[in-house]
Amino acid sequence: MLTEKELFEIKELQEACEKEGGFHLKLNFEMLENRLEDCKEDFFHYEDGRLVGFLGSYDFGNKVELCGMVHPDYRRRGVFSRLLTMGLEEVKKRNIRTILLNAPTDSHTAKGFLRNIPCAFSFAEYQMKWQRTELAEDSSVTIRSSFSNDDLEMEIQLDVLGFGLNESEASEMNRRIRENSSDQRLIIEVEGETVGKMRVSELNGEAWIYGFVVFPGLRGKGIGRKALSKVVKIEDHKGLSIFLEVEAKNTHALGLYESCGFRSYHSQDYYEYLN
Repeated sequence: MLTEKELFEIKELQEACEKEGGFHLKLNFEMLENRLEDCKEDFFHYEDGRLVGFLGSYDFGNKVELCGMVHPDYRRRGVFSRLLTMGLEEVKKRNIRTILLNAPTDSHTAKGFLRNIPCAFSFAEYQMKWQRTELAEDSSVTIRSSFSNDDLEMEIQLDVLGFGLNESEASEMNRRIRENSSDQRLIIEVEGETVGKMRVSELNGEAWIYGFVVFPGLRGKGIGRKALSKVVKIEDHKGLSIFLEVEAKNTHALGLYESCGFRSYHSQDYYEYLN
């Protein structure tokens, strides 16, 4: 598990890198704050007692995302190459199908580094923030907390059918979320039947929506829009800023989010590691 000191140092380094580069780094602090003790997922480089390089590894079932940074004053010294080598060596010890390298779309430094790495562009992802919009009330869709083993099984099936994970990957990911994450796990119901799910992470005055999915056969019926509207209203009533992420190629989801008042403000590019 990361210490409070380490988390502070990561945030401080992130601020320095973002200020210099004018971009947003995706460091998943909710995951950083809930690391497992028996898994090496974070890599640090210190010089003169100061954190100047960091790489985080983020496990999402059948894939791992790697995202890191080096202080502007310490670049071109091989720091990130050493961090990436350590991260890749650790990831390859696990049964991972896909390794993705994450780089802010606007980071010219990251793009220059990736040109020398065996990787290929995979997809772009938008970070979206909710802009105050009038959302309709609707009682046909209900939202409740996930609490039972039956709920867990439905969450696993939704990840399999909605995100392409296999059964064991989805089961392990959901087990880890239940045991180690403070996210709210929400079940979407219509007439008492489970039709979808999502997670909400509340941290530092922000609410982030993750894992939002409706069973494929029930899409196009307005269920997703009604469920999302309900959750947005709940989080807005708490005074939180509301965010989510969506792949640029997922035009259906992008349109749904925009119709509920979400607007893109940053983007990340993902490259599949090929070696």
